[in-house]
Amino acid sequence: MRCLQEEKQSRMKGGLYHYTQIKFAYNTNRIEGSKLTEDQTRYIYDTFTINTGEKETANVNDIIETVNHFRCFDYMIDIAKKTLTENIIKEFHKILKQGSIDLFKNWFKIGDYKQKPNFAGDIETVAPSKVEENMKILLENYIKKEPESINNIIDFHYNFEKIHPFQDGNGRVGRLIMFKECLKNDIMPFVIENEYKQFYYMGLKEYPKSTLRLNDTCLFGQDKYTEAVNYFNGKGGNIEKTRK
Repeated sequence: MRCLQEEKQSRMKGGLYHYTQIKFAYNTNRIEGSKLTEDQTRYIYDTFTINTGEKETANVNDIIETVNHFRCFDYMIDIAKKTLTENIIKEFHKILKQGSIDLFKNWFKIGDYKQKPNFAGDIETVAPSKVEENMKILLENYIKKEPESINNIIDFHYNFEKIHPFQDGNGRVGRLIMFKECLKNDIMPFVIENEYKQFYYMGLKEYPKSTLRLNDTCLFGQDKYTEAVNYFNGKGGNIEKTRK
């Protein structure tokens, strides 16, 4: 935690913060359909320009939401130790979607809950009229759980995605919440990589009847992030190197 904060403040390149910004933004956006490559994501972060090959094009919305995710990650680092609230969750969504194509849809509420029904894959989600009530209950039940554990964080993620409180961007907001809550509770955080998105989706679909696939997908991501922390000479501050 301390390492990420310090490197963020100094805008240090080549460290864990720099690595995580690129790895997290690329994978979480790619899972949701972004066509940007990891190299293009890195180029945007490093130079604030986009590099495309001859006769290639880049989707402007993909670029906007990539830059916005960099900002979301910074916000998440700043408030990581705060208790999770509806306002924090809505702020994630507001930052992520600011300036995107969804801004031009008068029925799309940026930084606020959905107005139209939606689906998570092929799973029916909570009706718009019930979202606020369900979110309050979810947060109240989650905050009561002591001690906090990675299993509780994963369980929250499933229930958050089942509600699907926003019109779009729920997966990315949900994965930011998991990273934040790991940092808050001194648990090794993780990034779910696009390469394993089918395991992630199947895990969400099977949950809670079977928690194994979703838990394993997240724990595998945790193991890979542990390797990254170790690569950067263990500069993970007071992030624990073991699971909780």
